[in-house]
Parts: sequence; structure tokens; C-alpha cells
Amino acid sequence: MTLIKDDIAASGEPMAQSRASGQPAFGGALEGLRVVDLSRVLAGPYASMILADHGADVIKIEPPDGDETRKWGPPFDENSGGASYFVGVNRNKRAVTMNLKDQGPRETLLELLADADVVMENFKPGTMEAWGLGYEDLSERFPGLIYCRITGFGEEGPYGGLAGYDAILQAMSGLMSVNGSPETGATKLGCPVVDLSTGLYSVIGILMALHERQRSGLGQFIDMTLFDCSLAVLHPHAANYLLNGKVPGPLGNSHPNLAPCEKFTTRTGDIFIAIGNDGQFRKLTEVLGCPELAGDARFAKNSGRIRNMGRLFDELRSYLADMDGEDVCRQLLQLAVPAGPVLTVDQALSAEQTQARGMLLDDAGYRGIASPIKFSRTRARLQRPPPRQSQDQEILKCPKSVWVSTGES
Repeated sequence: MTLIKDDIAASGEPMAQSRASGQPAFGGALEGLRVVDLSRVLAGPYASMILADHGADVIKIEPPDGDETRKWGPPFDENSGGASYFVGVNRNKRAVTMNLKDQGPRETLLELLADADVVMENFKPGTMEAWGLGYEDLSERFPGLIYCRITGFGEEGPYGGLAGYDAILQAMSGLMSVNGSPETGATKLGCPVVDLSTGLYSVIGILMALHERQRSGLGQFIDMTLFDCSLAVLHPHAANYLLNGKVPGPLGNSHPNLAPCEKFTTRTGDIFIAIGNDGQFRKLTEVLGCPELAGDARFAKNSGRIRNMGRLFDELRSYLADMDGEDVCRQLLQLAVPAGPVLTVDQALSAEQTQARGMLLDDAGYRGIASPIKFSRTRARLQRPPPRQSQDQEILKCPKSVWVSTGES
């Protein structure tokens, strides 16, 4: 069984190709890096998309039923055949299908890994080991391979080996307990922050391991868990508790350490103001026409504003109620005072600033959020839209029965 090493798997308009990877040659920061991605759902695919956006050749390997998020809709995308949830984190990848429960596809995977720099997976701990594909097995055969495993809890502790899910980790880590208001109680964050932060930490870990490999020539195992990452982003609430021993609770839109940091209603809509120091507060009162508040002993210092938060907010609301919110925000930002209008998703995506920063991709039928990482030379680009399942199966020169259903070679 052989593999196509330098195939041209992209569909659509022809592009210049890199002989090293088969990827479009555009000078991305990670051009020449090959990633074999066995992960599904969100944390792993989000991480591998970040790498792919910047030129890495990411080969997405899915089980016969496909990545679960292909079915997490509506809405669905006609081009990729997947739900929006899948489309949002799987661009710039090639896709093949393998049933790794069978021996034949596992042998094929080993051939793919011979040319790989990184392998990513998010099976339950012990699954890859049972297939003879764990880190110890692969590192002996491929000593330079970087192996990134993403799990819910890792192998240790009372939850070791169990599956993890974003919403459940939001609950278990304390994140949910500080979100919401005293009236609503603990509330799930609207975005899957645990999965997304785990994906970001995974990219950081992979890049660190690649840098270290330049010195040692060796790969290593990266043990990423949703649980660890959910605790890592519990700031400043964990830091506050560890210092003063007080259990934090939900504050709504307010901040436990700063005031005012709150949403306010104006004549033209809601705005958010987040004051970081006493000087900014003085500027705020000048813009609102109430400079006497900055001289009030209750509000002059941040510590006083925290103690008298309710009274302060009442004062500010009375001034802001009849003002033009966008005008107030513009004046404050020009004075380096944090403030901004509260926008809906459609308003944020159509905003002039979004357009000016090139943060929307709309090309060849694909629409998505662009990479926020902007280099002066090696910029990210849309090389290919999210793939259909098995779209690039020609990477594997072997009968379909081998990689999908049976162990015959």
C-alpha cells in the first residue's frame, strides 16, 4: 500500500503548489509543516485550522460516520455538505476517511505519519494505545513526531479517562458560577470558551514543541485537557479567591475588581463602559457633564467605587439615559477611555471596523471569520474551503474497503 506524497488535492481554481507538502505555495508562516489531525468536534479542529490558515498541510482524518459536527445543524452548507459548526473550524484542510478500528487503515496511518511533523487526536485516553498508536509506540518509530492529545480530564484523578464536554467543564471549573447575574444564578457562557481556549493552548503547545525540536531533534507528547484549560482562563476570579478566600459569584456585567465596568442604556442603544483607573473615571465624568462625581469621596478612588457601586451606577444611568450612545463611546475612546456600543452579531460582522481589518472571508462560496493573526509578510489566506467527507481520499492509494470498513490490505 502506497501513499501519494505530493498530490494536488485542492479543488477549484488551480494554485501554485509547494513540492514539499502538496499545499498551495503562498509563503505561509507554517508552510512545509504537515499535521495529521485525528480530532473531531471543536478544540482539536479549531487548533488545526489555525495551523492550516498559516500554511500547514493539515490532513483531516475522519471515522466512517464523519466528524460529528457535520450534522450539528441547521444551517448547512451546500458546498461542504456540513453544518455551520463544522464549516467554521475546518477550512484549509484535506479530508480522508479511515476506520482506525481495523488494522489496514492503521497501517495506512503509519505511512502518513512518516512524513508528518504533528499528530493530533482527541480519543478517550487509552484508545490509541489499544490500537498500537499511542505516543510510546509512535515516538519509537518517529522520534521527531510531536503528539498532541486533547481529552476532557486526562488520565489522572477521579475523572481521569472520562469524556469531557465544553458546557460540563464550564460548570465544573467555576466559569459558570461567575457568569450570569445574582438573579439568574450560574449561567453558561454563550460561546464554547473551554473548547476554544483549549484549541488556542494546543496551538501554543505545538509551536513550543516545534521550537524545542530545533534544538533537540526530538518530538514530545503534549497532554492537553479541557479541564486544565477551563481553570487556566478563570481570571481574575481564581486569583481573587486565592488571595482573599472569598468565593466569587455572578455579577452580571460588572467586574469584581473595577468600577464602573457595566452596560448602560442610552437614547440610541446600550453601551458598555469599562473604567480601568481613576484618571479614566475623571475623563468619563467630564464627557458626561458631571465632573463633581470624580471629586466625590465615595467615587474618587476605585476601591470606593467598588464599595458604592450601586449608587455610582444610578448616578451614571441618570446622565446617560438621554445621550447619544455612539457619540459618547467615540468621545471616550478618543480620550483612551474604554467604551463601546453593544452590538448584535449581524451588526458586529457588518461594522466598518470589521471590514477595515479584513476579518470576514467571502470567497468562492465560502464565508467565515478570517485569521486574526496578521503577519507583515507571511499572511494567512483561504486556500481551500471546508472539505466534504473523503474529498481527498486519493491521498491514499489503496482500495476503499481498506480505509473504511475492513482490515484487509
